[in-house]
Amino acid sequence: MAQTPDSPPSASRFGTFGGVFTPCTLTILGVIMFLRFGEVVGNAGALHAVLIVLAAKAITVLTAFSLSAIATNTPVKGGGAYFMISRSLGAAPGGAIGLVLYLAQSVSVAMYVIGFTEALVATFPDLPGSFRALATLVNLTVLVCVYIGAGWTIRLQYGILALLALSLVSFMAGAVRLWSPDVFMANFNPAYADGTDARIMFALFFPAVTGIMAGANMSGDLKNPAKAIPRGTLWAIGVTGAIYLALAATLAGLADPARLRADRMLMHDVAWMPVLVTGGIFAATLSSALGSMMGAPRVLQALSIDQVFRPLRPFGHGSGVNREPRRAVLATALIAQGAILLGDLNAIAPVITMFFIITYGMLNLACFAEMHSRNPSFRPSFRIFHKTIPLTGALGCIAVMLLVNPLWALASILVMGLIFFLLQRKDLETRWGDVNSGVAFERAKRTLLYLEYGRYHPKNWRPAIMVFTGNPHHRLHLARLGTWLTDRGLLTLARVIHGGVGEGAGEQVRQEDELRAFIRENRLAAFPAVVSANSFLQGAQSLVQCHGIGPLRSNTVMLGWSDAPERQEEFGRLLRMIQELKRSMLVVRMRDEIEEEVSPAEGPIDVWWRGRDHGALMLLLAHLLSQTPEWNNRRIRLLRAVPDEDRVEPARRKLETLIRDARIAAEPVVVRSTSFADALYAQSGASSLVFLGFRTPDKGEERAFMKRFRALMKGLPDVILVHSEGSAKLEA
Repeated sequence: MAQTPDSPPSASRFGTFGGVFTPCTLTILGVIMFLRFGEVVGNAGALHAVLIVLAAKAITVLTAFSLSAIATNTPVKGGGAYFMISRSLGAAPGGAIGLVLYLAQSVSVAMYVIGFTEALVATFPDLPGSFRALATLVNLTVLVCVYIGAGWTIRLQYGILALLALSLVSFMAGAVRLWSPDVFMANFNPAYADGTDARIMFALFFPAVTGIMAGANMSGDLKNPAKAIPRGTLWAIGVTGAIYLALAATLAGLADPARLRADRMLMHDVAWMPVLVTGGIFAATLSSALGSMMGAPRVLQALSIDQVFRPLRPFGHGSGVNREPRRAVLATALIAQGAILLGDLNAIAPVITMFFIITYGMLNLACFAEMHSRNPSFRPSFRIFHKTIPLTGALGCIAVMLLVNPLWALASILVMGLIFFLLQRKDLETRWGDVNSGVAFERAKRTLLYLEYGRYHPKNWRPAIMVFTGNPHHRLHLARLGTWLTDRGLLTLARVIHGGVGEGAGEQVRQEDELRAFIRENRLAAFPAVVSANSFLQGAQSLVQCHGIGPLRSNTVMLGWSDAPERQEEFGRLLRMIQELKRSMLVVRMRDEIEEEVSPAEGPIDVWWRGRDHGALMLLLAHLLSQTPEWNNRRIRLLRAVPDEDRVEPARRKLETLIRDARIAAEPVVVRSTSFADALYAQSGASSLVFLGFRTPDKGEERAFMKRFRALMKGLPDVILVHSEGSAKLEA
């Protein structure tokens, strides 16, 4: 069962700058900025490069707005994007996102480690050891830094950020001397090489801006996530956006398109102090590896605490006062090491990018769902929110996925869908509220209003049965039969408890909880209803008359048969009251009321036709019963007794016509008998269920009514006595 993860008590929590701005900025200003952005400018020109940066940043800004709205609406604990999505969309979509986000970040560690190692080998070609051995050593170094704790790693990132800033200053200082307005104008418009276009350049650049979750992933280590996440993320997007725009204008004025496209070390060659740019490249790759190594274990820890995937539960353990996810850190390092040993990460790099984009899209979707549900509890203190913002962000993420690689986009969505399907089948229980109930509420309200103002037609009739169960554990057969009959309808299990409204309020709540637990335990598709009243008749009248909303009111009442002499008069009054309220009635007499095993008996379902007053409802209920898995091998027989031989054939033809017009698979049976009781016993003694119509007894006729039907049902199998109020039509 999923649980709410506790935010660990921490002696050293981080603020906006250290906990969010720094990791986001370091992840965004990565290898692409140093080694690939010149290629983007060389192909796209200054104009298109600026548009590419603005378009990519627009999507991340929209996502950051959604992130900020959710982060300022609910306390954000460990797990970052996983925590936010699972608390909005539910455990299944949150678990699917969380698992792939964790795996993507874990493999990203390997990508950044390999990138750092490539730069290291290129700078120091005489280093001893194989490439994989060096990459393993770097991975181990990253592991040690993060294993010690987030505090040490954050402090290390301050130094990396300073080195990155110095490398940019060194490049700009060197570029000022060489920048030419004429070269800039020559590079202002695009000059795409063969096989490239704006779409490909956008796909090449976009991974550079997918670092906006680096701060949110540290949510469990922040002093005030609601304040730090919006401010730190938006500041990181703004600062890095300005840097990329400045780089686009600077690079466009430094060299011709051919050199921009081919020379990946241009920033190094132009810099005032090239060694600082080399340090910046090292800093970019190392900081990204550290950021992923810090973020991924925290997602795994949150997944483990929530028990979304039971085998992952050991990784929920936290070490020390800050509950550092050291077990999860070790698991992340092992996954990264496995990816390093496999070597070729280029093949899986696109799907990793896809998983990140899907995460951003789902975060936008979660925010949109919260707004669309109009949930009163969605009151974010972040004021820049409107449902068009997350909707545009989600659509933008879909467009980016298709733009980058449609095949990998499809593969990623299928993987996510498979995980979601498996989690959905597990029917995870959660201890947190999510947006699903709010969305369902809004949808249900609109549907109810549509039904309320729509014109009723018998074609749309469905059984909406209220079953008076008494103590449901003693009358499971009634609840089970009601479930079968309302497989395509609506079932309410009702109970009346003795007591006034005030004195019975607490007991009413307790009994309703018990009834709800009984429904869940027996897997019944039903709603509970309990009322306190001074008498059963008064309570039943209240329930039948008032329970339900709009068109979703019970049109049929099901009662159990009782032979108790002292209840005959009350039973007759109850039947008359239900008739006056224009509800159909089903009175059930079961041959064996053994609750341990309630299952249909063998034999046909018999409907005794004695006219349309009640026969239409009986035949419809028999048909609906036969459509359920438990009853689908029982045939329906439509029976009629006639006193004379010459009336047999006309009666059969009439039944055949009735069955054909009703479009119900039934067998017509006409019996010649002067005694209905004799015909009933002879034909239905070995049936599984018998439907008989009845007329409500007048006042004073209760004893005669009970006596007549007691004698009629003696020796029969299970019987349902039916009284129709007339809304069910066979020809509809």
